[in-house]
Amino acid sequence: MTFTEQFLAEAIEIVQRIDRNSVEAVVSLLAGCRAAGGRLFILGVGGSAANASHAVNDFRKICGMEAYAPTDNVAELTARINDEGWAGIFAGWLRISRLRSEDALLIFSVGGGDLEKHVSPNLVAAIDYAKSVGARVTGIVGRDGGYTRRCADACIVVPVVNPKHVTPHTEAFQAVLWHLLVTHPALKAAETKWESVR
Repeated sequence: MTFTEQFLAEAIEIVQRIDRNSVEAVVSLLAGCRAAGGRLFILGVGGSAANASHAVNDFRKICGMEAYAPTDNVAELTARINDEGWAGIFAGWLRISRLRSEDALLIFSVGGGDLEKHVSPNLVAAIDYAKSVGARVTGIVGRDGGYTRRCADACIVVPVVNPKHVTPHTEAFQAVLWHLLVTHPALKAAETKWESVR
């Protein structure tokens, strides 16, 4: 089997193993957030930050949902890192955004955050802050889901089928799954361009 065949076979296995009930739970949470007039804050670092930026566009344009990614404002992000430290960047941003109980976080992360291993402490702090104000927490994460899965109200974990490919598969399936979410009839509010061209 070539590397390409193996990688694609792993992707097929991931699709087959994704927990459908978890996906529907995330859809329900997001639909409830939108119905309550809540906002969606999508948080991620590294490749997941790039995914967050794209996903914000889709939730706003396709679902008619007010959505933001803190990492889209590099000036504020780097000022917060410089002045306040890495761990508090998202919690500080959410505080200034007046996060409230009607709002939701959507965490994109390979590991979901882990304070003991000193990985993504900024996501952990953001989740804790969201919980303190009664906001809902959801995520699309890999590995065992980490802190996000343990604390989330609904969470999709991308199954690990090859420990050597956790990061590429998780970040790729974040895109597959958020596109599933914005296309879901319970969330989709506007036709996408190419589908609307007859």
